[in-house]
Amino acid sequence: MTTRMSRLDIVIPVYNEGHNIVKVLDSLRASVKTPFRVLICYDNEDDNTLPPIRNYSHDSFEIVLVKNRSMGAHGAVLSGFEASTAQAVVVFPADDTSNAGIIDRMVEQFEQGCDIVAASRFMKGGCMEGCPWLKGVLVRGAAWTLHVLARVPTHDATNGFRLFSRRVLDSIPIESTQGFAFSLELLVKCHRLGWCVDEVPARWVERTQGSSRFRVLKWIPAYLRWYGYAFATTYLQKAPNTVTVRRITDAPTHPDTRTAPSLLTQP
Repeated sequence: MTTRMSRLDIVIPVYNEGHNIVKVLDSLRASVKTPFRVLICYDNEDDNTLPPIRNYSHDSFEIVLVKNRSMGAHGAVLSGFEASTAQAVVVFPADDTSNAGIIDRMVEQFEQGCDIVAASRFMKGGCMEGCPWLKGVLVRGAAWTLHVLARVPTHDATNGFRLFSRRVLDSIPIESTQGFAFSLELLVKCHRLGWCVDEVPARWVERTQGSSRFRVLKWIPAYLRWYGYAFATTYLQKAPNTVTVRRITDAPTHPDTRTAPSLLTQP
């Protein structure tokens, strides 16, 4: 158990990731220098991810088991958000052993004033390997149109792997109810608010063990809502005050209050 104060919470939604989770935890322990906790968010007590975690020897970081308050990937991540306490929160894939090394860089950009830092497969230095053709076409097409046409400031708007500031999680209510649509929702709302968004290159490789919970066809309607929202920001000139934001009366939690825009609340 770590005795250091955590500057970062890493939220990992899991579903029978027993074959992958130890390798993922090992990669985080070896690569992430920022003091962190790992929040493992699961649906059921019989999930085969849990025994390897309970037997995992770790003294450099804390692992917290978070029971999903509902079911599915969406509920798992939101349960992790509710349990998180750090100023920076990363949502990290449960089968990703390639990208732990970019997390410190994401935290650095957060500390420089960014409210969202996206892990981008489609910027220079990033890649996507082994993706099924339908998913690849949809993801690449959405990413290109959102960046080039809607002017969202990341080359990879639909990737669920990203860092969120505490300000984002505490002040922007999540309306999405399916899958990882919340990630696109928070991104396009931050874009409309004028809050800082940045990105780092990431390497994405199709999983070889276990089954993905990414349901591309099922979740398309949920994504389309926020896809249209991004275009409305740019072409209908929707103003920041059209974003519902919780009023925060306490001292700002953003690490650099000199560069962080003031909160705007729906009247």
